[in-house]
Amino acid sequence: MQPTRSTLADVLSYARERDYTGWDLYDGESSALLRRLPVDNRWLNLAFQQFVRRAPVNVRPLLLVEQRRNFMGVSMFVLANTAMFELTGERQYLDDARALTAWLVEHRSDGYSGFCGGHKHPLQGLEARTGPNVPGIVGTSYAVRALLAADSHLERDYADIARTAAAFVVDDLQYHDVPDGPGARILYTPNDSGEAYTLNANALGARLLLELSQRFDDDGYRERATRILDYVAAQQTDIGGWQYMDPPSASHLSMDNFHNGFVLETFLRYADLVDDRFERTIERAATFHREHLFNADGSPNYDERQPYPRDVHAVAEGAVVFTDLGDLSFARRILDWGTTNLSDGDGAFYLEKRRCYTKRITCMRWCQATMAHALSHYLLAADERATGPSVAVGAPDAS
Repeated sequence: MQPTRSTLADVLSYARERDYTGWDLYDGESSALLRRLPVDNRWLNLAFQQFVRRAPVNVRPLLLVEQRRNFMGVSMFVLANTAMFELTGERQYLDDARALTAWLVEHRSDGYSGFCGGHKHPLQGLEARTGPNVPGIVGTSYAVRALLAADSHLERDYADIARTAAAFVVDDLQYHDVPDGPGARILYTPNDSGEAYTLNANALGARLLLELSQRFDDDGYRERATRILDYVAAQQTDIGGWQYMDPPSASHLSMDNFHNGFVLETFLRYADLVDDRFERTIERAATFHREHLFNADGSPNYDERQPYPRDVHAVAEGAVVFTDLGDLSFARRILDWGTTNLSDGDGAFYLEKRRCYTKRITCMRWCQATMAHALSHYLLAADERATGPSVAVGAPDAS
């Protein structure tokens, strides 16, 4: 089934009918039942959070988990709606983009050096708990892209707001040179200890600065982005992928699919906007993606070692990456696999396919927003391809 504008329209219609509000992957602490208990215990918080995350069926209604908008999810919906407006010219999509962009600005995190945002629900970790609205670079990076996209279509000058996010990266995320190594690096959130660094978060921080350098022709942003990517490139493994953290022992995650996608997508954006400084890094990462993270039928592997669960986020990010590599045929194959195996065929996408069953749970950010963004990204590229030839990067088949 070839992804079409009607596919994207159905995904956006599903979200619009629910006011872009829904459940998220790790929102178990939003349970009204948990909040009514007379204790506040990290192990109890973790139990609710992990039970909701791992249950094979959606237990959130039983636990009275609150539905919310997600900062990163809304950012992706802005990107998808602006793209759909460019594809169709239908005013409804621009109106939605306008309302959602205003929401991002209104619900940004206060008290920081520049524009930023984060989850609207708490997240309990083994050692620490992150409260609502603590900003992170991942959501902020997508929000900056959303504001810049909206700025090109709407009357309000959102680009100036987006530009202040550079101060968040440099000051609040403590941009600094790497001791005894190349480049510079940043924290994931302002609350991080600095004992370990998240590699895909560093890449997305560089992506944020690259987008601002493109919009404002600022060499300072470009130089900082380059130094962060020098650091990330130095962490590439012998097989071409990236561990989740530096040092790798700081996380249970290995070279998982969509986080590696974030990294490769950023290097591709650098090549598009700046130069071929990271050409070899991109070639090795593209080979790693093809040989370890995806199968010939378009199905995603969880990481370099295990195929399951096959996550909808990996489907979405894989489609974006192979679109950016210029291999639209394989991007389409990935989207076809996701639509066939992780969709109800009427606009809703599911979390993941396990070895013996499919987890038919729809999360607004993790499922709908990621797939809306992936579909819109692919469709825009396919539309541009139809107007002229394009050269694939490291792709054996870009037809």
